[in-house]
Amino acid sequence: MINDLLNKRTKIVATISDKNCEPDFLRQLFEAGMDVVRVNSAHLDPEGAIKIISNARSVSDKISVILDTKGPEIRTTICDEPLKFLKGQSVKIAGHSDEKTTLQVINVNYRDIAMFVPTGVYILIDDGELEIKITEKDGDILVGRIENDGVLGSRKTVNIPQVRINLPSVSERDLTFIDLAVKLDVEFIAHSFVRSKEDVLAVQKLLDSHDSKIKIIAKIENQQGVDNLEEIMDNCYAIMVARGDLAIEVPFERIPGIQRAIIGKCIEKRKPVIVATQMLHSMITNPRPTRAEVSDVANAVYSQTDAVMLSGETAAGKYPLESVRTMTKIACEIEGEKDQYIEMPAGSLSGEVSAYLAKVAVKTSIRINARTILADTVNGTAIRNMAAFRGIKPIVALCYSYRTMRELSLSYGVIPVYMEKKQSVDEFIRVSLRDLLSKHDLNDNDIIVVLAGNFSRAAGFSFIEVGTVEYLKERVRISESDLMA
Repeated sequence: MINDLLNKRTKIVATISDKNCEPDFLRQLFEAGMDVVRVNSAHLDPEGAIKIISNARSVSDKISVILDTKGPEIRTTICDEPLKFLKGQSVKIAGHSDEKTTLQVINVNYRDIAMFVPTGVYILIDDGELEIKITEKDGDILVGRIENDGVLGSRKTVNIPQVRINLPSVSERDLTFIDLAVKLDVEFIAHSFVRSKEDVLAVQKLLDSHDSKIKIIAKIENQQGVDNLEEIMDNCYAIMVARGDLAIEVPFERIPGIQRAIIGKCIEKRKPVIVATQMLHSMITNPRPTRAEVSDVANAVYSQTDAVMLSGETAAGKYPLESVRTMTKIACEIEGEKDQYIEMPAGSLSGEVSAYLAKVAVKTSIRINARTILADTVNGTAIRNMAAFRGIKPIVALCYSYRTMRELSLSYGVIPVYMEKKQSVDEFIRVSLRDLLSKHDLNDNDIIVVLAGNFSRAAGFSFIEVGTVEYLKERVRISESDLMA
């Protein structure tokens, strides 16, 4: 309801496991503030992904789905049990993907690893939990020294900071899950370890071959991705600041600045942006977050990100519902402190006139203390343009397709609602206002800003009107009996 959502403009993405994805559980998360379900293909088989997505769809047609690919990453192979390594121990690293990892040999899923890794560099495994310095090469095998005590489990990430490795942008496993995403018609694919626009275009080519409308979220988690951010942004729908691997690939002290810069560029270019990784990590095992985690989430909200993301907290933690509620509380508190608006050019995503009217609508809604903005949309472009100004008034987006409605669940301050396409301004106002008044508690003197025009041949907004609820009801002839129907 608008009364509730006025307090949470920042969206919440929750990672869900097939081990805990029953409809009742997902419904609780949705009611607590979850807007988007993330499915991580790195830890699932196709049957598990199908189960999660099917259950999410059964809970609400407003929940959008992100399917996360593995992308061009290196991981260790499986091991029979967690392996305890000691500082100073010697270990071999080999690209034997069909062999298990042992205390003597850590095998990875990339055959040519020794070809690209020189001696003297450090390999970081499992987000840096295990650090290995490469001391020599023995043919196609690397030899290294363990730099810290650590425990290694199966299929852990392998990072080699500052070393460029020629990995294919789309793996065989990715192909399987991209095909599945197309069949299930999910809203987003989040592609991991994006290094340049070519990685995005490789996925887009696959989607185009299926004539799919799925949008691509580029995960920025290495130095190449940071360096090529502009060209990546120009070829994707949204950006995810994936801080786990990014903090391994880039000096950790640079992460806050990089995060803030990426959010700013995304807002400027009207690209939805997600801040991810370990935001409430301690809540995997504890019912309350640390003070540092609260500040971390708050800083992302202060920076005006579109969305924040939970990973292990909701996928495998003991307190998934509490994690979503905690994130919602933090977002509500921080947003309540801000009387914000970002002053910037109107943009041109949806045409010059439409973009100008979008800017005027947001500024007007703040200055006259309007209750909400009512706007229609075909593909969501004009709404995203409006959301970029980060106004404090909710944007009720009347969407002419369910896909657009779910895509906008990722955009800041937007309440997406499905509506059948209308033929005139008066019909749009009549139907949208009647629906709004039947579901939410508005007074006759509440002011509403109306933006419309997407039902005409031209794309984007072409009409704006500002009025009280009482005035608009009289203008389009909405009676009390209409509201009772």
